[in-house]
Amino acid sequence: QVQLVESGGGLVQAGGSLRLSCAASGLTFGRYAMGWYRQAPGKERELVAAISSGGSTSYLDSVKGRFTISRDNAKNTVSLQMNSLKTEDTAVYYCAAREAGIGSYSYWGQGTQVFVSS
Repeated sequence: QVQLVESGGGLVQAGGSLRLSCAASGLTFGRYAMGWYRQAPGKERELVAAISSGGSTSYLDSVKGRFTISRDNAKNTVSLQMNSLKTEDTAVYYCAAREAGIGSYSYWGQGTQVFVSS
């Protein structure tokens, strides 16, 4: 049974930082690309950052230079370091896993709330 468990969300002032973590179990972690999505109230879910099984990264334009995704294959974890947070970053953040070579994310965490105050 695949499980993705996020942690690290919370309340932070604009300009501050948070680090989200996602612990994966029940899958061969190194074979999966990992992503962080977010969904704000009234908005569609969007892919914020992704990291391939080989370590290549990609980012939503609005977070480039502020967010960094990383993975630790030895610990089966993926992290999202978020700096210079803005109020528009407020959302529920979800960790997701996609098997290499498969087009869509198959597994999802339960989400962690990030609230950025002005």
